[in-house]
Amino acid sequence: MQAASGMPSSSSMPSSSVLLMSTSLLGLVLCSSLLQMAIAKEQYHEFVVQEASVTRLCRNRSIMTVNGQFPGPTVEISEGDSLIVRVINRGRYNVTVHWHGVRQMRTGWADGPEYVTQCPIRPGGSYTYRFTVSGQEGTLWWHAHSSWLRATVYGALIIRPRAGVAAYPFNYFNPPAKEEIPILLGEWWDMNPIDVVRTATRTGAAPNVSDALTVNGQPGDLYGSCSSKDTVTFAVKSGETSLLRFINAALNTELFVSLAGHTMTVVGADASYTKPYSTTVLMIAPGQTTDVLVTFDQPPGKYYLAARAYASAQGVPFDNTTTTAIFDYGVGVGGSGSTTAPAMPTLPAYNDTATATAFTTSLRGLRKAELPSKVDESLFFTVGVGLFNCSAGQSCGGPNNTRFAASINNVSFVLPSTVSILQAHYSYSLGGAEQQGSVFTADFPANPPVQFDYTAQNVSRALWQPVPGTKVYRLKYGAGVQVVLQGTNIFAGENHPIHIHGYDFYVLAQGFGNFDAAKDSLSFNLDDPPMRNTVAVPVNGWAVIRFVADNPGVWLMHCHLDVHITWGLAMAFLVDDGVGELQSLQAPPPDLPIC
Repeated sequence: MQAASGMPSSSSMPSSSVLLMSTSLLGLVLCSSLLQMAIAKEQYHEFVVQEASVTRLCRNRSIMTVNGQFPGPTVEISEGDSLIVRVINRGRYNVTVHWHGVRQMRTGWADGPEYVTQCPIRPGGSYTYRFTVSGQEGTLWWHAHSSWLRATVYGALIIRPRAGVAAYPFNYFNPPAKEEIPILLGEWWDMNPIDVVRTATRTGAAPNVSDALTVNGQPGDLYGSCSSKDTVTFAVKSGETSLLRFINAALNTELFVSLAGHTMTVVGADASYTKPYSTTVLMIAPGQTTDVLVTFDQPPGKYYLAARAYASAQGVPFDNTTTTAIFDYGVGVGGSGSTTAPAMPTLPAYNDTATATAFTTSLRGLRKAELPSKVDESLFFTVGVGLFNCSAGQSCGGPNNTRFAASINNVSFVLPSTVSILQAHYSYSLGGAEQQGSVFTADFPANPPVQFDYTAQNVSRALWQPVPGTKVYRLKYGAGVQVVLQGTNIFAGENHPIHIHGYDFYVLAQGFGNFDAAKDSLSFNLDDPPMRNTVAVPVNGWAVIRFVADNPGVWLMHCHLDVHITWGLAMAFLVDDGVGELQSLQAPPPDLPIC
């Protein structure tokens, strides 16, 4: 056999030389492997969920926090590191923690959604999450995945390239980033968010909208003097570049974001690198992250970072306020900061779907996509809101004495209460006594049970009421999966941020109206589609995603507007084990909470 170009063939070399070369190559491989193993670290953290007193909007309130911090602590790791996080619940509610966007390869027990992969941690209890973050770099985050606790229980998860092994692919940027700034966007209620959702669940009405939006936990200058004194200020230096890591941690609000006078260059989204894309406005849906480079090249002064709602559903109430933070060129440069009033950016109108679409469709993956060689499972999922009829003799708070509902393929997801879906599946796979059929069924429909004009202005009322159920869709290990996510106009069309646990996926295309396979498949980006873990399905439109089912376990897919998952806009994929240990779900940890 001919050797590689420029190398002598082994047959023409003395055996001692071959042995020496083989030994040298083996030594290099071993050194490289040992170097990577040595660089990867194991980090231990303790998260104590507890109440803390904070003041917002002129009112003092007790909220749930982690370690008394709001937002919670930032976890900073390098790719390949392992995390051990012991969560101790000293609060008054059940709690779990979800590591949003982490692949959790074979470690589904650490994923966190209550009653899906674990029973919740009861007050006074604890649970240790153990997992490795491999093959992912960028900005992710963690948050509570129980009821509406994530309104205040959340924080950033920063994943940097391994030192000495890799570097940011955007280090060529001139000037390179000198600083990294996590920016967590959120919502604030003037009452306990748990009471908000419990009241709505009891009556069937829509929950109250938030009273403020926040940047790193603070509403900012536009909510009166009580908030102004605590407005978040970032000190920057003229001529320098910073990497801003945006996280939309809001419960129910997609957000337009802009920084007055400055251009932002997007270089990553959902911990996947993108081709550089320059813009003056971002649209970030709940659950999504966006990394941008900003060069502070404007005249020294103060500049507002501002965020306000993108509200796509017509006639549906939303938080129509604007949160701000300040970027100040003067802080730390011979004084306490610039004395000029901050410049304010011009944000899009709350219903500017064209701007939202222009942003999301401009993102491209940095490298050529590694798409599945073939599609084994072609699924079509309708997503939207509906209404349940009120029980006889009951008064309900929804339209015309109904209860709000939501569904995927007309199935409104119901969480179990006695055991998690993953526990039931694992027990059944081992031949245990747990009967999975009493917890869930594996008959989630691959297509809507009834085909109709999904985005029509007047969808028949006969299609408004979904069927409640705890159903999963079963996938073989290694299957290539394509999902068309089709929004519906039942009750009100809306942009739905759909998140899949345990997976990244490629967004091949999106559009408006009803998906037409013959026509719309021609527009698929099979070269450099963006990789996401949360895709914003356009209002009265569709998105097509593709991934390989290479992670065994039970993985929740849901709308990341918490009001919608509360109403049932969710389902789960059950991915079977493959062949051998490395393609199989790990055994549950001994401290897994019981229900």
